Amino acid sequence: MTKNNNWNIRTELLLGKEKIKKLKRSSVLIAGIGGVGAFVAEYLCRAGVGRITLVDSDTVDITNLNRQLPALHSTLGKVKVDLVAKRLRDINPEANIKAIQAYLKDENIPQILGSDHLDCVVDAIDTLSPKVHLILNCLNLKIKVVSSMGSGGKLDPSHVRVTDISKTFNCGLARAVRKRLKKHKIYKGFKAVFSPENTKGEVITFDGDDEDSITNKKSLVGTISYMPSVVACHCAAEVIKILTNL
Repeated sequence: MTKNNNWNIRTELLLGKEKIKKLKRSSVLIAGIGGVGAFVAEYLCRAGVGRITLVDSDTVDITNLNRQLPALHSTLGKVKVDLVAKRLRDINPEANIKAIQAYLKDENIPQILGSDHLDCVVDAIDTLSPKVHLILNCLNLKIKVVSSMGSGGKLDPSHVRVTDISKTFNCGLARAVRKRLKKHKIYKGFKAVFSPENTKGEVITFDGDDEDSITNKKSLVGTISYMPSVVACHCAAEVIKILTNL
């Protein structure tokens, strides 16, 4: 068998050379490099997306070991975006990988989004305020956005689906996002990846001073190892469709 040096030949056989060229020219920003976002980044990199920007302020915590791609005992305490960026460069050394260690806020989102011509943004943020601000800025700038509604409290991968945000249901995070967007007269216009499965397991709610002032999380739900990657598969697939007009 003749050796082929085209590492992405299997993708090319599936999509064709022209779509591979589109992916190579494309630029995607992924906000939130946790359970979902790190897998999205890897899937897009392995598909041949040429420019990927990673944004997250977090470091690897021991509680990430059950589900997050960069989480190992050897990486505890290390910066997630740096770990994932190094991994992506090892997959495709020709890709332009940018790592931004930052917590997204209303005031810095326009600058980050404007730092490069973006073809698509993946919102894999699990806290409400920065999530909504990112979506609003993307819509205002007419940047395509695919938003993950999260995988916490879910067990059945067959329930995960992609639809316009207006058609999401039985998902607490999606409901909260819709409510916030309604104040800005936004009711539809971007794809959301969600599961309508009823939340399983125990939910921990923070009261008053117990609420984490950095992450803005008001509650915690359980997670299982495989669900973030399932949600990430749907996010990545939707991004590939957008970038290649599939």
